Amino acid sequence: MQRATQTAACCWAHTVGPAMIRRCCRGSLQQTSRAYGVVPPPRDHQEKEMLHRILRVDHAGEYGANRIYAGQMAVLGRSRTGPLIQEMWDQEKKHLEKFNEILAENRVRPTALLPFWNIVGFALGASTALLGKEGAMACTVAVEESISEHYNSQIRALMEKEPERYTDLLNIIKEFRDDEMDHHDTGLEHDAETLPGYWFLKNAIQLGCKAAIYISERV
Repeated sequence: MQRATQTAACCWAHTVGPAMIRRCCRGSLQQTSRAYGVVPPPRDHQEKEMLHRILRVDHAGEYGANRIYAGQMAVLGRSRTGPLIQEMWDQEKKHLEKFNEILAENRVRPTALLPFWNIVGFALGASTALLGKEGAMACTVAVEESISEHYNSQIRALMEKEPERYTDLLNIIKEFRDDEMDHHDTGLEHDAETLPGYWFLKNAIQLGCKAAIYISERV
């Protein structure tokens, strides 16, 4: 029995090759030695504050986006635009779920203004949807562009510091940024710019987004 086991082990090693064995062993060691998830343990108070600000505001942004889509669906859910809005909302739900998980894992408190963003986000989504499909799409373009730009600023900041240390967090932010840009482009493809007063509405919404980002990082 022992000889058969040794023979089988030798045959397996010969088949997969030494390079693959080393990769397997290295992967196993990395999995067992890693003691954290997406976010590395902060080295000092300064890094802790930076990471908490990033996670807090990103969670708030995804929460607000979910409430906006909820408001849009309340008005346009049964229209021809409903399935399109639902598809984008489903992606936002996944984003929020991930940030809920990361906040809990790293004991980061969410912004104290979540109840406020709950009401404001829904109201913004519903009120712009009352303008019709074009109004909802104009809101989507404005919000998703603001979120994408904010994600890009976070990516630049982390890349300038120590990208290898923040690889997993960067990958998540990049993935979510790409989703937001897809939503932005979808809004443009579905006549957002044909809304009368489009540029005024877009600038007003984005001014509100900038204020929300600034406050949510700090409160």
